[in-house]
Amino acid sequence: MSELHAPSLATLRIAADDPVSYAQNWKDTHRRPVIGSFPMNFPSEIVHAAGALPVIVQESKTPITEGRSMLAEFYCGYTRSVADQAAIGELDVFDGFVAADHCVQLLGAVDAIRYARPEKPVHFAQFTSAMDDAWTKSRVDGRIDELKTEIETVVGTVVTAEDLTRSIGLFNANRRLLRRFYDLRRSGLTRITAGEMQLLVKSSMVMDIEEHTAVLETLLDRLVLRDQAPDDLVRLHLSGHFCHAPKPEILDVIEESGGLVVDDDLYTGYRYISTDVPESDDPLKALSTWYMQRNINAPCPTRVTSKVDWDTYLLDSLAKSRSVGVVVLMAKFCEPHMLYYPELRKALEEHDVPSLLIETEHEGIPVETLRTKMETFIERIRRHAAPVPA
Repeated sequence: MSELHAPSLATLRIAADDPVSYAQNWKDTHRRPVIGSFPMNFPSEIVHAAGALPVIVQESKTPITEGRSMLAEFYCGYTRSVADQAAIGELDVFDGFVAADHCVQLLGAVDAIRYARPEKPVHFAQFTSAMDDAWTKSRVDGRIDELKTEIETVVGTVVTAEDLTRSIGLFNANRRLLRRFYDLRRSGLTRITAGEMQLLVKSSMVMDIEEHTAVLETLLDRLVLRDQAPDDLVRLHLSGHFCHAPKPEILDVIEESGGLVVDDDLYTGYRYISTDVPESDDPLKALSTWYMQRNINAPCPTRVTSKVDWDTYLLDSLAKSRSVGVVVLMAKFCEPHMLYYPELRKALEEHDVPSLLIETEHEGIPVETLRTKMETFIERIRRHAAPVPA
């Protein structure tokens, strides 16, 4: 049974399950534009400061139909879904689209939007991926200033420093609340399922930030706490999925098989909320600092930095959350993840950490096959941890 307040959770579920309808209702109510963005590093604060609703475009639940003629089958499920949503009109609620960074596949998906809806403004602001170069910070400063100008043009307003500072404060407050839920889950003093945690974070990518924060505060106030953590379940860390939320049935099977997800580095998870924007005198430069710091707090293989790497970060996270196994969720055809995974697996094996790779796809995976794999994985961990008879 969920330990989160059911009515509040239902409010978040409505937005997370149907973000397009939420955006349309918000637009009809407020008579303001809605701007769509894409993973992973777009600063939504700029859109909010302009008086528009920032929404991270989500993978649709619907089967891909018209989009099949727009992108090859070897594109990942998220990008094929985005192209399909553009083709069938599901993205028409958006008044413009912005991408702060992208892989080749996402570039194709956004080009599909341009082709299907040529009247929609689309802006690319590729953030520098080499984080250690002397010119990186100034280059990112320039990209963020370009983003601000583009959003002002689409929305028809001027974003002042005061507006942006206020928006930064609101988003920081929301991130801090979400990290509080993560802390409580890691401690074991409350049970928040992997699916529920995805719901908390995914809805924050879609909803008006002040409305979302109010719901989080209600959830936190009514959260049931235990005196001690349960010890009969295997503590797991979820890793991967850089662009979109894993399907709920995958997360359900993981925990129904005897696992207890206590931490993650998913994009629709801790990666998204890991870093606050400095609340300084120059909010635009603070946003580029956020971008730079974000890769230190939650490293990503799509970024290059000498200070940290993903495998070391993951091992440190396992120690912090007392996780004894890792479930790697890899979107099929995700090239950055595929290229980095061997190094990640090697690091886990060297530290004797059991791991299981699950390749995901938009069309889904056989649930019973997954259940068998997960039950076997959990049993392997239990035997691995069992004391050797004298």
